[in-house]
Amino acid sequence: GPLVESGGGLVQAGGSLRLSCVASRDILSTFNSYVMNWYRQAPGKQREFVASITYTHTTNYADSVKGRFTISRNNSRKTIYLQMNGLQPDDTGVYYCNRDNTWGQGTQVTVSS
Repeated sequence: GPLVESGGGLVQAGGSLRLSCVASRDILSTFNSYVMNWYRQAPGKQREFVASITYTHTTNYADSVKGRFTISRNNSRKTIYLQMNGLQPDDTGVYYCNRDNTWGQGTQVTVSS
């Protein structure tokens, strides 16, 4: 697909994971024109916003992850990242990369207590 996530897995509470999302099909100017987002969906819940980053690296976070998660992007590699520290069981879910109306396939993050 146009957006491919990786990096999910199983981790204990307090642990860390780093997610990646590559927009491999984009030409560079296309990737650079988009605000890139991470969303997540927990079992039985609606998909929710996690973080966003502009081409110029301006970031925005959901209150629930501020101070624990960091979004970044490498424009030359057409890749965004989500560094997740201090993970808690409530962070469990499928994490999706997004831009505009395009979604990745998602990567599962499971945090055990």
